[in-house]
Amino acid sequence: MADPHPALPSPYKTGLAGRCPRCGEGALFDGFLKLKPRCSACGLDYKFADSADGPAVFIMLIAGFVVLGAALYVEIAYEPPIWLHLVIWLPLAVILCLALLRPMKGLAVALQYANKAEEGRRET
Repeated sequence: MADPHPALPSPYKTGLAGRCPRCGEGALFDGFLKLKPRCSACGLDYKFADSADGPAVFIMLIAGFVVLGAALYVEIAYEPPIWLHLVIWLPLAVILCLALLRPMKGLAVALQYANKAEEGRRET
């Protein structure tokens, strides 16, 4: 007899890969950051998904830590001119943020689904 509640695929694997959080097959995104209306494989409606600014905040923290740490190390070790810092670290920060944005948004959506996250409501 089939299990009425099949196990969900890992939200980490599906989210980081940009796949449906329920089946792990269909694509999550329609473009760079826009979510599809529903999964093409299982039909899951993505209306529940609202990652808001959460992924962007984590990305800024991660990228800031990496870029600032590397810039401080280079400054202390080699003392390059300020223009060289700008030429190296500004593009690196932009590339790192853009590279992490889609996987982190996918992870946020997959974790919302796996944990049945909903908008908070007040009981009156």
